[in-house]
Amino acid sequence: MRPLFVIWHRWFGLAAAIFLFISGVTGAFISWDHELDAALNPALFQAKTSAPELPGTLLASRLEQQDPRLRVTYMLTTVEPGHTSLMSVEGRIDPATGKPFELGFNQVAIDPATAQIQGKRQWGEISLSRENLLPFLYKLHYTMHLPEAGGIELGIWLMGLIAMAWVLDCGIALWLSFPSWKGWRKSFAFRWKAGGHKLNFDLHRSGAVWVWLLLLVLAITSVSMNLTTQVMRPLVAQFSTLTPTAFDTMTPRPLDQPIEPLLSRDQAIALAQAEADKRGWTTPVGGLFYAPLFGVYGIGFFAPGNDHGDGGLGNNWLYVDGRSGAPAGAFLPGTGSAGDIFLQAQFPLHSGRILGVAGRVFISIMGALVAMLSVTGVLIWARKRKARRATSQPVAITPAAVPGLTTARHLQKH
Repeated sequence: MRPLFVIWHRWFGLAAAIFLFISGVTGAFISWDHELDAALNPALFQAKTSAPELPGTLLASRLEQQDPRLRVTYMLTTVEPGHTSLMSVEGRIDPATGKPFELGFNQVAIDPATAQIQGKRQWGEISLSRENLLPFLYKLHYTMHLPEAGGIELGIWLMGLIAMAWVLDCGIALWLSFPSWKGWRKSFAFRWKAGGHKLNFDLHRSGAVWVWLLLLVLAITSVSMNLTTQVMRPLVAQFSTLTPTAFDTMTPRPLDQPIEPLLSRDQAIALAQAEADKRGWTTPVGGLFYAPLFGVYGIGFFAPGNDHGDGGLGNNWLYVDGRSGAPAGAFLPGTGSAGDIFLQAQFPLHSGRILGVAGRVFISIMGALVAMLSVTGVLIWARKRKARRATSQPVAITPAAVPGLTTARHLQKH
């Protein structure tokens, strides 16, 4: 069995090395995507004026009035002092073509006091410019920027399948790391003074052993991040009853047939706030999105600056039908079955946000370790391959190499 495990680990490592290296490096950076993005692009994140801010719903309406081609799909109700209001937008249907307008951007930064546009960008665009660098790295992390083909998101599927193989490899690697249980201490040791290939080997084997459980968590959560509905939810449902999400029972409309809401954003927020009051929530409404393919508003409850849900399992969300105003479900972290809570924990665990800033620091370190393990694994393979080639080469025998051979040939000639 061990030889088969060695072959699996070797070829999985080689096949996945570049992808895991890229994901590790990008993961180390995108743990701080908001902070790094803001530092690189002050025009997108720092408001030019310091006057009192206007309500977020009013800012969204004014933006749509300025450019009737677009629809605001996500907005914050209030922002941190000194920050812009960064909104997500998409094109409305062009009556002339029956297709959505090509805007050339999907994010808009607005001064919250004046409603003036400070900047625009296409989030996720393949570009290394300042305004696109962090979104580029974020999307590279889980899609490698591979295009969609035939309705299949190739990048998401590829990285999801690699993550599934990574989960299996975590178990195999642990088994291989302990060839002799009597000498188990060697699998935790680092030969720092030896240097060279010995230290490289220890960094790969012992480094992985020390953080093995964390690597397994990253691998499992990676599957969840990319293949939640295709793999993780069906798998978890085999062991625990899952509460249907707000969108599980809905069928999305085609892209060119969005559902126009009859409720305004303010009306949707008022309905959600009334429900939150009944539940005894004290956290304010922090943001709102509209899903036009489902005709549903989502209203999030969080303080300004905590839209990512740092600490715990995330923020509470209530959903409202955009036409009737009827309740359309909720996302309540920490509630539901064991399977529900397991799935709720996937993003907080993967991003480290479950532990706040400390967790994000830890994830950055783990990203660097994943990259290191990928490099050291390739170096181990290259060294062994070189050694195998050297031993398989025939050795040329020269007269000088065999004592007495030259003398014998001389006697034969005479």
